[in-house]
Amino acid sequence: MTELFRGIAFPFAINQGSGRLTEEVDYSAHVKQLIMQVLLTAPGERIQRPDFGCGVKRLVFSPGGEVAATLAQTTIFQALEKWLGSVIKVREVTVKANNEVLDIRVGYAVIARGNLEYLNLTVSI
Repeated sequence: MTELFRGIAFPFAINQGSGRLTEEVDYSAHVKQLIMQVLLTAPGERIQRPDFGCGVKRLVFSPGGEVAATLAQTTIFQALEKWLGSVIKVREVTVKANNEVLDIRVGYAVIARGNLEYLNLTVSI
């Protein structure tokens, strides 16, 4: 039996046809959107939650290469555990630095379903 799910889609948008918020009906896609929000939001960016986010893009001010990759890996793991710990269980975070780009791979289990999923993201720093 398929569970019904409806959530606000990311990025936030208005459906032009209905005039309502764009909805996400796939729970796995919704969880990936939540992870991306944590990863791509810098602390201080949200007024009501100034400590929300990961701040990966702020690593532009850190040393490059493996130092940035290791710092990003730790920061990502901690942020996901803090903000999405009730939704996912982070299994692995790998970060590879290539010039001014970080290639991020997050392996996680969705707690409600138990299945292992991956998110790959490339971030320019």
